[in-house]
Amino acid sequence: MTQSYSSPLRVLISGASIAGLTLAYWLKRHRFNVTVVELAQGPRMGGSPIDVRGQALDVAEWMGILPQIQAAQIGTDGMTFVNASGEPVAQMDPNQFDEKVGEDVELRRDVLVNLLYDVTKENVEFLFQNTIQTLTQDAQGVDVTFADGQARRFDLIIGADGLHSAVRRLTFGEEARFVHHLGLYVALLEVDGEVSGQKNRVTFYRSPAGRTAGLSRYPDQDYAMFIFRAPRLSYDYHSVEEKKQLLIDAFADEAGWEVPNLLSAVKAAHDLYFDEVSQVRMPTWSQGRVALLGDAAHCAAFLSGMGSTLAMVGASVLADELASSRGDYQHAFAQYEKILRPIVEPTQARVPEAATMFVFSEE
Repeated sequence: MTQSYSSPLRVLISGASIAGLTLAYWLKRHRFNVTVVELAQGPRMGGSPIDVRGQALDVAEWMGILPQIQAAQIGTDGMTFVNASGEPVAQMDPNQFDEKVGEDVELRRDVLVNLLYDVTKENVEFLFQNTIQTLTQDAQGVDVTFADGQARRFDLIIGADGLHSAVRRLTFGEEARFVHHLGLYVALLEVDGEVSGQKNRVTFYRSPAGRTAGLSRYPDQDYAMFIFRAPRLSYDYHSVEEKKQLLIDAFADEAGWEVPNLLSAVKAAHDLYFDEVSQVRMPTWSQGRVALLGDAAHCAAFLSGMGSTLAMVGASVLADELASSRGDYQHAFAQYEKILRPIVEPTQARVPEAATMFVFSEE
């Protein structure tokens, strides 16, 4: 039910991706005054496929975008593991991981982000190419300064700004306290159709050295994927060239299957996703008038396949609790965490076992 206030709370959301956009939609529906700040030039895109599972399908239905999500389905027929010569050694049905068997949807990430943005952008203020520089709380609100020099005041701040959250750092302290590296790195990039591989199928090669390269071939696009073990690496998160070089160096001596061709695609790429496989574990997701959402609060790790689902479900829960609390944000934050933690923690616990499917254990 939509709740209205005589003086709507002013909420600043940091991050215009799946979590932030979903929250902005629901807060707007509940008559909050919503501002979204995003470092990028527009909503945070990226074309790699993601999954909308389980309860997130219900959230999408309530938002009126489930038919569009279902129409954008790009699921594959299965998963094959091959040896260095490209010969199949194992098969897997990816649907075995579905929350709702036969209903969960895989689609391009940018398609979902665009759908969320389209139903959110009216009556929500967006500050693109900007970010929070400082935030200072008091009993009545939060003073924020932005990178462009603006200084404004809000009632609540929600950090939906991902694994490397600036809001979390400014409010709770340095990232190293909460981000737990699982010893793996993953990279994803879109490639052309010249690399061999069965259409509508995901193919993985696990090398004897414990590194994995893969190719996901969908009807309209193909993606290369790399996973390798490494201690935490030091690099500029915003430098595509540094990330490309780290990836190339990690697989430089791999000659099996299609790895050399995939590395050639890396060298020519203008962009790629590259990050550590990490989990965010925090004793609490809020402090005063600031709360965290999605990966900023509880990243389950890239290999969980649940990041988008947890983001959408968490945003819906948080908005509902804020709306029903009638201004008691501390109660709302506590209830949001009470409801969501029993979903998040089992998801995080499954990730180490899931990782063994893709890279051999060090033991």
